[in-house]
Amino acid sequence: MIAGPAANPIRGEAEMVIGGVPHLLRPTFAALVAAEAELGSLFALVDRASDGALRLDEMAALFWHCLADRDEVAREAVGQAVVAQGLAACARPLAMLLRQILQGA
Repeated sequence: MIAGPAANPIRGEAEMVIGGVPHLLRPTFAALVAAEAELGSLFALVDRASDGALRLDEMAALFWHCLADRDEVAREAVGQAVVAQGLAACARPLAMLLRQILQGA
């Protein structure tokens, strides 16, 4: 797969490498509504993240819902990418998405 468009941080977008390929995380309204339907309140999610209590499955779910090319990536691959890269590498895209949730565009 050829890499898609570059992430636009002004729009709250981030990039995540999954299976050695960069993927765009785009927190659209539809993506955030779907994430909230699965994970509960996004405000509570942000609170858990700020308290250091965000779980790996919650992070992976948020990433998966925000994938711009979600049809091309298995959900399990997102979780595997989180584990493979570690929390430190995932902190940057997570922070970008959480900032978008709180501040908007």
